[in-house]
Amino acid sequence: MASGLGPDLPLGRDAAAVRRRIEAMEKLLERGFTIPGTNQKFGLDFILGLIPVGGDVLTAAMGLYMVWEARNLGMSKTAMVRMLGNVGFDTALGAVPLLGDAADFFFRSNSRNLRIIRKHLDKHHPSTATINQR
Repeated sequence: MASGLGPDLPLGRDAAAVRRRIEAMEKLLERGFTIPGTNQKFGLDFILGLIPVGGDVLTAAMGLYMVWEARNLGMSKTAMVRMLGNVGFDTALGAVPLLGDAADFFFRSNSRNLRIIRKHLDKHHPSTATINQR
């Protein structure tokens, strides 16, 4: 079953569906675009971060979606706190004019959170593992 977000984005609550959704969200936020002529990737987190206040609030909400999905997987409170810390740190950095924009380009909280979630999934739901894990 596909959602309106993409042809291969499942709506289910099973671990495999959650994994695919959070991987898609991380890609959109952190590495959905490439600077022409380079191999440097960036995403909506960087683009929306250029919009004062509202952009940072929106990207924080999108990052918190990944944390919410992790909570639904039954991840430990320690992992959840680390993930919330990553989102909070990214949001606080993003609030600083100019410095925050540069930080969004280099500090990828959603990629960090995806690694935390993948570690949990690989341990507790090994059947969801994929070969190409960037």
